[in-house]
Amino acid sequence: MTALASPSVRALGDRGLLVEFADELSVEINARVRALGRALHAVPGVVEVIPTFRSLLIVLDPLQADRARIAEDAMQLAQQLPRDAGGTGRLIELPVVYGGEAGPDLDALARRWGITAREAIDLHCGHEYIVFMLGFAPGFPYLGILPTALHTPRLPSPRTRVPVGSVAIADELTGVYPLSTPGGWHLIGRTPHRLYDPHAPDPIRCRPGDRVRFTPIASAEFAGTAEAAAPLPRPAHPTWDVREGGLYTTVQDLGRVGYRSLGVPLSGAMDPAALQLANVVVGNAPGVPAIECTAPGPVLRALEDVTIAITGADLQATLDRATLERGTAISVRAGQTLSFGAPRAGMWAYVAVAGGLDVPTVLGSASVYVPGSLAGVRLRAGDVLGRREGPTRFLTRRTPSLPIPATEATVRVIPGPQDAWFEPEVLEAFYRTTFTVSVRSDRAGTRLDGPKVQVERERMLSDGMVPGAVQVPSGGQPIVIMPDGPTTGGYPKLGVVASADLRLLAQARPGVKIHFAPTTVSEAVAAWADWEQTVQALSSRV
Repeated sequence: MTALASPSVRALGDRGLLVEFADELSVEINARVRALGRALHAVPGVVEVIPTFRSLLIVLDPLQADRARIAEDAMQLAQQLPRDAGGTGRLIELPVVYGGEAGPDLDALARRWGITAREAIDLHCGHEYIVFMLGFAPGFPYLGILPTALHTPRLPSPRTRVPVGSVAIADELTGVYPLSTPGGWHLIGRTPHRLYDPHAPDPIRCRPGDRVRFTPIASAEFAGTAEAAAPLPRPAHPTWDVREGGLYTTVQDLGRVGYRSLGVPLSGAMDPAALQLANVVVGNAPGVPAIECTAPGPVLRALEDVTIAITGADLQATLDRATLERGTAISVRAGQTLSFGAPRAGMWAYVAVAGGLDVPTVLGSASVYVPGSLAGVRLRAGDVLGRREGPTRFLTRRTPSLPIPATEATVRVIPGPQDAWFEPEVLEAFYRTTFTVSVRSDRAGTRLDGPKVQVERERMLSDGMVPGAVQVPSGGQPIVIMPDGPTTGGYPKLGVVASADLRLLAQARPGVKIHFAPTTVSEAVAAWADWEQTVQALSSRV
């Protein structure tokens, strides 16, 4: 791989700029990426920066950022950075039990390398590694560069579950799994130290630029790493008694901003417009926490008199079996039961309560990220939700309905940043093709079934992603990243869904047909501005 002559800046949807330094794994290049991030993170309109191996993702506020000016400043700063711009971070020492049950792949790898397991351990421990970036999962550090003798391609098929704390290697890198997740790296050991603890004041142990050194320990010194989720605290004003949790019911707001550089996804409502609308109806600020649910929905018994609003998918909500209207203020009396039936249209419904839910915030948000037990877990029978003191004025007229795809939807896409990796005829075919939403879709990604999208180059060094990014993995079936999706990815992205249209994919049930249409950054930003003006206008009527 060859380094680029000079950095380049590409659009990543209507909320991002991608500054690419090179197309190679290099400690020097990564240091320059991190230095540029530090220089830009406080620029007006910049929401956060995500350093990766060889590029920097600049996440923007589409309505506040001067994109052209920020892109120009990024280019100038990138070219002016000194060679030693990155500096060094903290030294973190991690004890590791190597081999055996803790590292089931070590012996086979040692035979493959033509050395003993002890020699392999000495090689792995005898090196100090740089945290190039964090991604894949909250707190997962990509560490490098491995000694040449240990370079090994990743597994041909990933494991369905890797134990938390597993120390692994793949290609030129080593890393530590902070959660029990699927994984395609070779497992050589396990550390008892937590790199991610959702209940700690600072949940993420490593930072980009930190240095990591591994130290071998005996298995008798290993203490397990529990992953139990903390229960919801008892609220001061109990409002809902959860009788049934439903399939996937969580608390969400507009997301967790400022932590994607640590591998923590944005999360937040799958349909942020519906969440905002529900809140506005009951007099709340648009982004306060509300209940998000899908079918089968929860069963909630009111513990006090309260005013609510339901928006989003039509899940046939009822109050003591009386059908409820969406998008209007509803008075609920203590003892009444809110429940949901079979879905008529859409995937995700929202229940806002006047005052907003009284739930803990973690890293600045109440949004629940289930895979990482961040800010809680899915609602379960026996949970009790409370509310904050609420307003007494509500919207008395039904709000405008939001479109919910019934059988098909057209979704606008901003091309790039790797659209050049696809032949022109492949891109033309992509925009002509009718895809179908897969049953394998979830809060991390909307998977699409249809003709295979051919890409010239299937893998790349991981770079930053935003919700809406259209990734094309080696199988050729596109995946659109959703709020719980990874913050970085190693597959080419042919485009990014316009922010205003991403909710259409979120609400599309399996089997709904999806058509993509190319658009521009300016058109996508204008569409988002239109919605924000609508929210402001509705709020002013309360």
